[in-house]
Amino acid sequence: MTPDVVPDGGPTRSAVRRRRRPLTFDRASFMLVFLGLPVAVFVIFVVSPFVQALWYSLTDWSGFSSGMNFVGFDNYVKLFHDDIFLKAVRNNVLLVIVVPIVTIVLALTLATLVTIGGSGTGTVRGLRYAGFYRIISFFPYVIPAIVIGLIWAQVFTPGSGVLDALLTKVGLSGFENYAWLGDARTAMPASMFVMIWGFVGFYMVLFIAAIRGIEPEVFEAARIDGAGRFRSAVSITVPLIRDNVQTAYIYLGIAALDGFVYMQALNPGGGPQNSTLVMPQQLFTTAFTKGQFGYSTAMGVILAAVTMLFALLVFTVNALTGGRERKVKRR
Repeated sequence: MTPDVVPDGGPTRSAVRRRRRPLTFDRASFMLVFLGLPVAVFVIFVVSPFVQALWYSLTDWSGFSSGMNFVGFDNYVKLFHDDIFLKAVRNNVLLVIVVPIVTIVLALTLATLVTIGGSGTGTVRGLRYAGFYRIISFFPYVIPAIVIGLIWAQVFTPGSGVLDALLTKVGLSGFENYAWLGDARTAMPASMFVMIWGFVGFYMVLFIAAIRGIEPEVFEAARIDGAGRFRSAVSITVPLIRDNVQTAYIYLGIAALDGFVYMQALNPGGGPQNSTLVMPQQLFTTAFTKGQFGYSTAMGVILAAVTMLFALLVFTVNALTGGRERKVKRR
């Protein structure tokens, strides 16, 4: 029998088949423990709840009884006619656009200053007291999100809050009793500020680690060529830590799509005219206050779909703009 020949002159298929290692007990046990077991755990604890949630979203289950009726896609049709839920979706989309971008810009700026923002001559280094700035910036991240929300809710309290007192002290009129979270014009910006304040320290540390991974000779060569700090940050730092920025954007986007803890601490009722209401808040209220678990599960399915769509969009944009990993050819 003539063996098959691979066109590029490589080994024959018969030779490839001969090189396959037999399925020994050692290989079988290894695959069972390190492949089969993780897959089983993933299916049981990740895939199974998703399938179960999808089923509940097609029923009228109240959450407090064993009985439920199959209603098909009625819950989803109802969702797209629910003005309050659609308002929550728009708020989440606004958070996904603003919070990650502002947080990444601030974190990247601070990380650049701390790592390469020092003297323009000699060894590349950051600003003086860089360690102190890093600790101060990271401090908010070690505080639980619910505590951050409660603290800032007190700061924004009209009349007795620190912010009104500070603005009045510096001579600004009209802020003696201003309700930052009670005005539809300022409730969402104030909430975004709190979320950004809580996130920026962690992502600054993430970017510092990424920038320190760049060879100092790269910055020194750019300095010799006449590049300033801003040009080095834009043309060298950002492209070389692009994958870190992408990862940060995805994590921040998912956190913004959630936003439950911050919004629940700042405005438990969804804010004036539902201006700060987010999908998880509406889901929670529908499930545990109104007893409509089937309907609320449909909201959860929509939220999961939006989250996956967001991650897919970020990866697609990154790939289309040149962020795709290049394959290294082996000789």
